Amino acid sequence: MRLLAFLAALALPLTLASPAAADRTSWKWGTVYSADAKASAWGRVTVGQSGFVVSGNVRDIPGKACSWAIVRAQSAKNGRWKTHGFYYCKPGVGTFRQSYGYVLQIKIQVCRGTAKQPTGSCSKSKTIFTQGG
Repeated sequence: MRLLAFLAALALPLTLASPAAADRTSWKWGTVYSADAKASAWGRVTVGQSGFVVSGNVRDIPGKACSWAIVRAQSAKNGRWKTHGFYYCKPGVGTFRQSYGYVLQIKIQVCRGTAKQPTGSCSKSKTIFTQGG
């Protein structure tokens, strides 16, 4: 009887921990380079209870400009696009994170620019997530 209670006590934490690890699903997206190859971005799309989260890294190669990651997501509710830009102006790697709710697709573009706006040398827009894909 004691052995059975001991085994049940050992199994309980394992059964409680497993579903939490299985909640989240994520997709990695590979490196996207700007047209001049001086800026790059890579990261992950994660789905949770309230929608999708795009998290990533932006790398800037030393110079007088900044690196930009421009993320666009198409809403599953109304089909409209939401756009967010993230920039990093120091040599090295910066990070970003943005929640989008439920989306049909997510695209990213990497550019060079200033601390105020992207100015050029942009990559082509790359799809990093599509619903059902």
